[in-house]
Amino acid sequence: MISIDNVTFRYQNQRGDEAALKNVSLTVEDGEFLGVIGTSGAGKTTLALAMCGVVPHEFKGDFYGAVLVDGEDTVEHAPSHFARKVGEVFQDIDSQMVASVVEDEILFGMENFGLPHEEIGARLDRVLREMGIEALRERSIASLSGGQKQKVAIAATLALEPRILVLDEPTGELDPESSREIFALLRRLCEEKGITVVIVEQKIKLLCEYAKRLIVLERGEMRFDGAPREVIAHVDTFKSLGINIPPVAELSAILREGGAYAGDVALTLPEAERMAREAMA
Repeated sequence: MISIDNVTFRYQNQRGDEAALKNVSLTVEDGEFLGVIGTSGAGKTTLALAMCGVVPHEFKGDFYGAVLVDGEDTVEHAPSHFARKVGEVFQDIDSQMVASVVEDEILFGMENFGLPHEEIGARLDRVLREMGIEALRERSIASLSGGQKQKVAIAATLALEPRILVLDEPTGELDPESSREIFALLRRLCEEKGITVVIVEQKIKLLCEYAKRLIVLERGEMRFDGAPREVIAHVDTFKSLGINIPPVAELSAILREGGAYAGDVALTLPEAERMAREAMA
């Protein structure tokens, strides 16, 4: 479980009332699939870094409040202390790569933690298969596309079998089909293995379909926190923030406002079809 209690963080170059996070409090339960959305500069990445303990240890600034991972305070321990428990995949994939070949990249973490040789081999084969990158096994990292590098980074993280996954826009360079595959894999890990998934993502349609809970950040503060359908219902607020929401949700708001529809906000095409039929009736 991750517990964030009244956290404020101001980077060293921020002044006055500016802060990357402002009095943020939330609890992420074991096995939860949480999506984090917000515009650029809203504090999404800083929140993800705080959950891993990277903030405040590796970024200079003023930190207030507390982040607890399974009851342990991230301020009191180095990020490496949580490495087996919290797996992280961040936007700058190249900075995470430590090897020159895909297989070696995935092996690095397992060997570094001294896992038995037989177990290392089994985990390597499994994550390559799960991520659909078996053909990349002997490829050089430098020869990969951005999307392929993202898949390798996720595979290397999953190989350590963390209980918590924190991912910052892991599908940013993936095509729609590959993005859906990643989301489906994350949900499967969440449901079948009880892994907690926290994902910062711009693809709100996918978040609405796969995440069980959404939080919205605005200028470092929590704006909304709840089930996707409840959060996305605030269409006017999302428009004012410049956040694009699924067109079907926007259509729901228009029909509800006009009195033609009184049901829940639609998030998928089948739901939109039922909504349209109800409105026409």
